[in-house]
Amino acid sequence: MSRIGKAIIQIPDSVKVSFQGQTVSVEGPKGKLSHCVDDQISFKLEDKILSFQCTSTNKKAQAFYGTSRAIVANLVKGVSEGFTKNLEIVGVGYRGEQKGKSINFLLGYSHPILFDPPKGIELKMDGNNKVSVSGADKCLVGQVAANIRDFRPPEPYKGKGVRYADEYVRRKEVKKA
Repeated sequence: MSRIGKAIIQIPDSVKVSFQGQTVSVEGPKGKLSHCVDDQISFKLEDKILSFQCTSTNKKAQAFYGTSRAIVANLVKGVSEGFTKNLEIVGVGYRGEQKGKSINFLLGYSHPILFDPPKGIELKMDGNNKVSVSGADKCLVGQVAANIRDFRPPEPYKGKGVRYADEYVRRKEVKKA
């Protein structure tokens, strides 16, 4: 059995959890999120403590047991605190500028790249080379950060491009004649 699935989820006072069938809905100050849990997993809420139980012994149920608990824990954390990913733009002439809710990236191409965030995501520029992606949905925050990084991934020779703030770019030596 999963050790992660057995762990309980403490629900903060500012968060409201409701169930409709196998769908868990979580509402808090940062927004409202929901997730449909597999039929072979049961859950119960008692005194602001949410716990999960695996009702079957087959491999599929055991695989989804810990995953479902982790996803719902991320929903609770997302609507109460939110998630943030930080990116850095490295390179001469590479920069970004905030235009309302969207960001205009200048990354060495012949054209600027205007990126509009999806609903529920907030983009902030710190200076002209640091981007902060924040929102309640952990999966969506990570996907938006990955999409921005894909505009110009860091290259291994000079390290230029868009990278995560905590990412290490392994540098290669230049080819010699």
